[in-house]
Amino acid sequence: MAGETEEDNRLKHKIAKILDEARTSFATHNRKLKELSAVRSKSSSPLHFFSAFSKILIPLFTFQRRIASTERVVRFVSVFAGTRDPNNASDCDEFLAEFLRFLLNAAAAANRTARFRACQIVSEIIMRLPDDAEVSDELWDEVIDCMMLRVRDKVPVIRTFAVRALSRFANDGENSDILDLFLEVLPLEQNAEVRKTIVLSLPPSNATSQVIVDCTVDVSESVRKAAYCILANKFPLQSLSIKLRTIILQRGLGDRSLAVSNECLKLMKDEWLIKCCNGDPAELLKYLDVETYELVGDAVMGALLRAGLVNLRDGGSIQQYISTVDGMKGDSVGRIPSIQLMEAEVALYWRTVCRHLQTEAHAKGSDAAATMGTEAAVYAAEASDNNDLLERILPATVSDFIDLVKAHIDAGPNYRFASRQLLLLGAMLDFSDATNRKVAGTFVQELLHKPLEHELDDDGNIVVIGDGINLGGDREWADSVSGLAKKVHAVDGEFEAVVLGVVEELARPCRERTADVMQWIHSLAVTGLLLENAKSFRWLRGQSIEPAELLRSLLLPGAKHVHFDVQRIAVRCLGLFGLLEKKPSEELVKQLTLSFVNGPASVSVAASKALIDLGLWHEPHEVDRALGKDFSYPDDKKSFVPVNLSDIDEVLNVQMLDLLYAGIEKDDWDNSLSSDEYESVQAIIGEGFAKILLLSENYPSIPASLHPLLLAKLINLYFSNERKDLQRLKQCLSVFFEHYPSLSAAHKKCLSKAFIPAMRSMWPGINGNAGGPTLMVSNMRKRAVQASRFMLQMMQAALYERETPNVDDKGNGELPEVLNGSLEPPLECGEEGLAIRIAVEVKFLINY
Repeated sequence: MAGETEEDNRLKHKIAKILDEARTSFATHNRKLKELSAVRSKSSSPLHFFSAFSKILIPLFTFQRRIASTERVVRFVSVFAGTRDPNNASDCDEFLAEFLRFLLNAAAAANRTARFRACQIVSEIIMRLPDDAEVSDELWDEVIDCMMLRVRDKVPVIRTFAVRALSRFANDGENSDILDLFLEVLPLEQNAEVRKTIVLSLPPSNATSQVIVDCTVDVSESVRKAAYCILANKFPLQSLSIKLRTIILQRGLGDRSLAVSNECLKLMKDEWLIKCCNGDPAELLKYLDVETYELVGDAVMGALLRAGLVNLRDGGSIQQYISTVDGMKGDSVGRIPSIQLMEAEVALYWRTVCRHLQTEAHAKGSDAAATMGTEAAVYAAEASDNNDLLERILPATVSDFIDLVKAHIDAGPNYRFASRQLLLLGAMLDFSDATNRKVAGTFVQELLHKPLEHELDDDGNIVVIGDGINLGGDREWADSVSGLAKKVHAVDGEFEAVVLGVVEELARPCRERTADVMQWIHSLAVTGLLLENAKSFRWLRGQSIEPAELLRSLLLPGAKHVHFDVQRIAVRCLGLFGLLEKKPSEELVKQLTLSFVNGPASVSVAASKALIDLGLWHEPHEVDRALGKDFSYPDDKKSFVPVNLSDIDEVLNVQMLDLLYAGIEKDDWDNSLSSDEYESVQAIIGEGFAKILLLSENYPSIPASLHPLLLAKLINLYFSNERKDLQRLKQCLSVFFEHYPSLSAAHKKCLSKAFIPAMRSMWPGINGNAGGPTLMVSNMRKRAVQASRFMLQMMQAALYERETPNVDDKGNGELPEVLNGSLEPPLECGEEGLAIRIAVEVKFLINY
């Protein structure tokens, strides 16, 4: 090259030769680093060497492919730039500074390959640079500013290396703007590799913990795995809140990717269980608040048991909590049980261990029965070992089991969770012996007769502790009681007869109108337990109290009681009762209708659930016939009849769907007394309508002409303003809308027909919709546009393939779906049909 001396050419040749040899193998790098350092020390000046070095390196910045030989050169150059020779420290520092400035210029180039290589080498230098490197603060500021700018580069790989370069500075409190930048761009980043690099670069702090936990639901498997890796390496168990701990485990152990779930299991085992809890699973459960997050505790124990991380042969058992001492037993001195109370975590631990052993024993037994020879013997031995271990852990006798549960129940509300966990052990005990069955039957009677807990408010009114519906005040307790009762009374009809006897006894004061509120609630709670677990009224026929008498003497009066908790549980029981009837009775449907329109919020919610369930189970026209409205919907019905919900006579003389549609249209339901702030009448009816649309083939009595109106209403609710009582409905509808248009062409036809009604109901200033301030109108228009795009996306969704192909008479394969007698889907089922509807509507509006 012109202007270059022979010495320059020789220097460049030496450098090029070393770099060429360095790209062949990593094994040569240490030797070549020494050779290149020697060349630098022998050069006339550091700047002279850098000039030759940078010229030789320029072709690297034009080579885009990331092949192995090129990556070896990048690594070699990065290591050399950070290597500090003690004998020539000043020369090394000067070379590093010049090289960084050279790279910063390349990082600002218009050429994307030059920016990529510059950011790659800068990141490698920073990650490998020793702490004693001498670089001026001004130069570091330039590097940081340049890399922060490249974090927003349009090329993903450049953003990746820019983030990696900044990661070493993110821990520095003086560079908080780097962390702020990471937190700003992470939720907006589209590239999974960049998101992964940002997550790996985040320092541990209160500000980043929630962000990293949020990444455990990222769409990319690599990002989710990186999030669990960072949580394991940078966040000790104690530094995380209970809520974050449970979210981490719930998401990780249930992740669809085996690699991610294994990473979460590694985090839980190595960092939490072994380091923080000394390998004790029960100690780990104490960090998870299993009383609040029981399902997470179940998942944790299940994962640990499957991974073989629970030592079941250390001699521990439930029997160690049961002993006997001398004391008064009745009127004489004898041995009485002495129970050591369990904490909630310990009770859940033993319940999950016993369930695991029982499941494994059954599985191995089934495997032994399905095989032969040595393999069968091995499976049988494993099943026997599990059964022996289960027998050693469980209470020795049924009496010991009952004493253990009773002691925890008597210990008060602080041990209620432990009581329920221990109660579930009853499903693993043997009640075939008549004596055991008699003792357990007496205990079941005690549980069924145990009244609900309550307290008085400042005005002296009774406030039920719990949900006020299920026996014991919560569904889990009621399920555990019914599970034990069905295990003890396993003969067909025995369970129903036993519970019905308790109902009759508890309901006697109610029938005589002498019962107080708690007696009403208790009797209805046990009745609900019976109705929920009974398969039909067959077992109740011929008993001392017939189903019809139960309805008239307990359920209907309860629904009319002045106390709304009594009304609520009675209405729920009416719904369960109606599901067991062959056809819904007039009295039942009439009372549910009246409770729906006249009851307090919680009662209206319960009544709407009951009406929806009856309609789905018996079909809406059967519910209408119960009130004497023996008429069907005309096939061409295109609108619902307006209903005045304050007019009782009118309410009792309309069809069920008209009544429910009037209910979902009403916006002024009083939710002040609702038992669940996330439930409302509109949400319950909306879920019911979604089920009707999804399973429309099962309800031929509902004309297809009404489906677009129901769908338009659901779309309107889905895009409504943020309301807490509609959040659960919106979650339900998000799944519904994902599948509904893909199930059949008929659904797309319905969607096409629903488009215009949905837009009319949402666009401000038309169809009776209110206008308002400019900002409000603008937001309403944006919401309508968003809904229109959403509906168009649903129209474009592909139809699901049928699991069983349609075959014609000649044995040919898949046939097109038949609609209106035609093999081909009509035009109105697609985007063309929707375009025609929009055009017709626009023409109408122009003429109007």
